[in-house]
Amino acid sequence: MVKGLKVNDKVLVISGDNKGKEAKIVKIDRQAGKACLEGIGLVERHMKKSYLNPSGGKKTVHVGIDLSNLKLVEVAKAVKPAVKKVDKKAKKGAK
Repeated sequence: MVKGLKVNDKVLVISGDNKGKEAKIVKIDRQAGKACLEGIGLVERHMKKSYLNPSGGKKTVHVGIDLSNLKLVEVAKAVKPAVKKVDKKAKKGAK
């Protein structure tokens, strides 16, 4: 299992039906060892009528691809939150 994979990383599928395709990771399930990729592994599920879904119908769901079938291509850049520097001397003079 590849431990270095994170959400928003760009990966290459190295085996299976989608071999050779590149995509971005949307979600990772470490316990199951699977990752959901953007635009790959989409399946339509038929939903039964229920109280929460009175009309029923079809729903598109991601099917996870095993982490061992993925190869890291490009690491997503981490976005650091902006830090505002405050001058302590200016702050004391404002009181």
